[in-house]
Amino acid sequence: MIAHGVDLVEIARIARSIDEHGEQFIRRCFTDSERDYAQSARPPRDVQRFAARFAAKEAVMKALGTGWSNGIAWTDIEVVLKSSGAPEIVLTGKAGQIARTMGIQKMLISLSHTDTNATASVIAVGD
Repeated sequence: MIAHGVDLVEIARIARSIDEHGEQFIRRCFTDSERDYAQSARPPRDVQRFAARFAAKEAVMKALGTGWSNGIAWTDIEVVLKSSGAPEIVLTGKAGQIARTMGIQKMLISLSHTDTNATASVIAVGD
């Protein structure tokens, strides 16, 4: 294990951001596949899916130890689904560069949510 990151997000906070900023917020924070996955669910599941992915991105940033100030775009961190349905992290751009520099080969992720909160735990592993 190289690093660990955890994040907890209030689903209402993500709902407010979507209500206030609409597509601008969604496009800034989420990739096309993340948007498609979240928006394929009926409310309130759609916002829960967005919130879980938002928490995942925050947890990845904590594991990378860099914060958002190092030129990392929200969409450099993507949560995709394996054929089994389990979530998986894909890093591109600056996030991918930082991970490679740290010797990170993959990130293990666990996502969960209730009606009010979404959480993500990420473990960065290397050689």
